[in-house]
Amino acid sequence: MTDVTGTGRPGAVVLDVTVPARAPWSAVVRAGQELTIVDLEGNQAVDFLAFDAHDTSLRYSAPDTIQAQGSVFLTTGSVLRDCEHQPLLTVVADDCGRHDTLGGACSKESNTLRYGHHTAGQHACAENFLAEGSRWGLTKRDLVSNVNWYMNVPVDPDGALGIVDGISSPGLSVTLRAERDVLVVVSNCPQVNNPCNGFDPTPVRMVVTDPGVDRPDPTPGA
Repeated sequence: MTDVTGTGRPGAVVLDVTVPARAPWSAVVRAGQELTIVDLEGNQAVDFLAFDAHDTSLRYSAPDTIQAQGSVFLTTGSVLRDCEHQPLLTVVADDCGRHDTLGGACSKESNTLRYGHHTAGQHACAENFLAEGSRWGLTKRDLVSNVNWYMNVPVDPDGALGIVDGISSPGLSVTLRAERDVLVVVSNCPQVNNPCNGFDPTPVRMVVTDPGVDRPDPTPGA
């Protein structure tokens, strides 16, 4: 099949969007389709939640995912599981090599606690998730521990962890295959108080492809 995306993934382009720095994004990725997340400028954390598109009570579960694979990091072959231990998405390609499941999403409250009251007015991932999730009927009770693509959160032998300089670089990508119809909700992290975005949030690219269709999207108006 022909790569029509420039991302190395074959198939027809279903969606190709550049998400601005600090912005949210969401889409339904149909069963068998692939979502490729491209770190356009490098070291940009992408906070990520996933739900069964037909029953959002079935959502990504960090404990089930970590327990099933025996690792706190995600990479090629990792299966993102829901709260009933069933597969939602599988990582089928990964240029970066390691992604975080522990660091969680920044919020105005956590920013204030960690970095001082002067950060209280800063935009954060929790607010992005709430704003974008509301388009799909999601509320605060639907916010669970999330994946942080590209964020570097090493775990020390004593269990301590911290957010440190990223290991990604411009143009690296990670690709997930939907194992069923999945609603994906993303916050292109706006954090500027720690190194997760290199203190400079940047855009990312979201490309949904259908490997079962070997043709580009038709020309508009054709």
